Amino acid sequence: PETRFGTIYQALRNPHLDELINRDRRKGVETFDRKKGFQAAIALLRRPGSTAVLVDQSAGHGGIWMPFFNRLCSTSSLAATLAIRTNSAVVPAAIFTSGFARWRIVYYEEIPYDRSNPEQLTSDINAVLERQIRQSPPDWFWVHNRWKTPWPHLLTARQKRGIYLPPGTDPAKLHPFRFVIRSPNWLGDAVMSLRAARAFKLGRPDARLAILTPAKLAAFWNSVTEVDEIISFAPGESVFSIASKLRGRFEAAILFPNSFRSAAEAWLARIPRRVGFRGHFRSMLLTQIIDEPKKKAAARPKHHAERYWHIARSCGAAEPPPAGNGQSRQTDLVVGVCPGAEYGSAKRWPVERFRKTMELVSKEIACSWVILGMENDRSLAAEILQGFNGNVEDLTGKTSLEELIARLRSMRVLLTNDTGTMHLADCLGIPLVAVFGSTEPRLTGPRSPTSTVLRRQVECSPCFLRECPLDFRCMHAVAPEEAAQAILALMGPR
Repeated sequence: PETRFGTIYQALRNPHLDELINRDRRKGVETFDRKKGFQAAIALLRRPGSTAVLVDQSAGHGGIWMPFFNRLCSTSSLAATLAIRTNSAVVPAAIFTSGFARWRIVYYEEIPYDRSNPEQLTSDINAVLERQIRQSPPDWFWVHNRWKTPWPHLLTARQKRGIYLPPGTDPAKLHPFRFVIRSPNWLGDAVMSLRAARAFKLGRPDARLAILTPAKLAAFWNSVTEVDEIISFAPGESVFSIASKLRGRFEAAILFPNSFRSAAEAWLARIPRRVGFRGHFRSMLLTQIIDEPKKKAAARPKHHAERYWHIARSCGAAEPPPAGNGQSRQTDLVVGVCPGAEYGSAKRWPVERFRKTMELVSKEIACSWVILGMENDRSLAAEILQGFNGNVEDLTGKTSLEELIARLRSMRVLLTNDTGTMHLADCLGIPLVAVFGSTEPRLTGPRSPTSTVLRRQVECSPCFLRECPLDFRCMHAVAPEEAAQAILALMGPR
């Protein structure tokens, strides 16, 4: 019996040009516009008949992500779907150049398949296409960029059809998709961005994640297992010097800071995809602008960590699994105290209240104390130590960031202001008591269920000022007795 032939095509935007091309297509062949569905093509296959499907194009968000020449790309599942639905044979074919204005059509052996595994059939079709391209590379249309990155999702975790790696595929040996994330400049902000940073690494199996960070934060990012490389820069290092460290190495730059400088670093490095919020007149330097999260009048303020997460979510990230904090619980009762706050004195609970809290706790339980802080916090530590007779170690200005992380992990509880150390301890899972005054805990507070926030709402708070212009009433409203009870509660049964 006569066999009918058909082909599936994608219509051109220009209807006149599309009709002109289809006049040649329709000579003895039925054509099916993919935008109008596939029922006609399915009916032809069941008559029986044959239908041609072009399989060497990027399928965008509608495809399955799988290796092609060992590099992840979006692959159309249409051929496999049609074959399985109609129980049809899958016969690969290719057109090769034989000479000037002469071509030959080559048919290959039928591809066997398991109807319960359409992803493997799609992968097998890809493998045959690789053989065809290797047989005659000039006959493939290279300029269409089969490996293009979809828009706006850089990540594959939430793609419609997901990812399929054939048995035996080692994700570590895939051609890498290289991200660089520009870290925030402050420790607290860096900690709050951690969840979003991890999502970029876990968002696709071929991801290689580098962090561009101020040198003072390198130790923090080095402790994050998902980070593959740390690129640090010194204080005052020029934007051109930083760009030279990035140039030619990355497919995408994710900019967590909302500064013009961070965008200029990526732009000067000529990174193809530059993602971030539009603020500070930098829109022209970005290739993918993330709109700010919409604010509803009655909605509670969003935590700053959610702002970073909004960037990751807009790039296709899925929620990463919880990170192990690696905390080592000690039998010794060690309580940390962090009386400083680099932002300004408006965030610092009075030092005499820290000392009074330490005295109250020491009356109830035998514990040792460790005062943490930077070099300029030494005077605060000296004031706390005046008249305090307990077992205390002053580490202000004496610890690197690596040492700070190690010491925090040995602590039972941390008493702290709203500081970067607070965020770091919260990230590590250290129970803490945080005193808030001029800032808003709903925006920058700790998020662990083992954290306690002490705050008294007064008429002028939160003011977000560095120095209090009035009488510091927000901080004076928090009593040492309240802090002592919170610490004892977090220590558990005694």
